[in-house]
Amino acid sequence: MLIAEAIEAPTVGAGCTITGGAWHSYYDDVVVSGPAGIDIDHIPLAELHDSGSYGWTTEWRRRYANDLGSDVTMVGVTERSNRQKSDQDPATWMPAPAVHCRYVGEWVATKHRWALSVDQAEREALLRYTAGCPNATLAFDRAS
Repeated sequence: MLIAEAIEAPTVGAGCTITGGAWHSYYDDVVVSGPAGIDIDHIPLAELHDSGSYGWTTEWRRRYANDLGSDVTMVGVTERSNRQKSDQDPATWMPAPAVHCRYVGEWVATKHRWALSVDQAEREALLRYTAGCPNATLAFDRAS
């Protein structure tokens, strides 16, 4: 995932050690040099649990945590923005306004892909944000 999202290719060494490279964190429009400043973000585990993953098998959780079959389940972002987000959903945290449509689209596609539910506050926030995304298209494949 780090290699696929790099805007400047890193060097991959022995044991898959990554050095160099650069990544664009779309949450806060920051370019990060080197892998140390990048976090891999996804729908938070607490949110997954609240959305129905509590019944998942260990194998299904592993598939989610390593989902390379979708371009939107995981995304490289700055450590800072990922820490700010923490375990929040769109009802309580959103990235920079310029990327709300992308973020909400990725959130909804991931929820659909993994057959997860949304709570009322989350649903209201998603509807509020998507109202500003008139030309958005949602595409996803169910996880298998």
